[in-house]
Amino acid sequence: MPLSRDQVRHVALLARLGLEPGDEDFYAEQLSGILRHIDRLQELNTDAIPPTAQVVEVAATLREDVPSPCLSQEEALANAPAAVDGRFRVPSIQEEA
Repeated sequence: MPLSRDQVRHVALLARLGLEPGDEDFYAEQLSGILRHIDRLQELNTDAIPPTAQVVEVAATLREDVPSPCLSQEEALANAPAAVDGRFRVPSIQEEA
């Protein structure tokens, strides 16, 4: 089904694209070709094909969660630029009231 010049202008308006005068014929041919390909795809029997969100199966690549010893509070704060009462001190991002 070939698109008309008016339909091309309408699609361009919806897509907020500016067309130069005379571009309608070029884009009518291009868009009509795309629609012909879509019509051909509609003819395929896909009843035996299950719906999928991924073409390739995705496997979890995470390692096993194995508990291990943690840093002590002193070790965690050892390289901190500033610490107060056993906590990290960070600059305020709000003005004080």
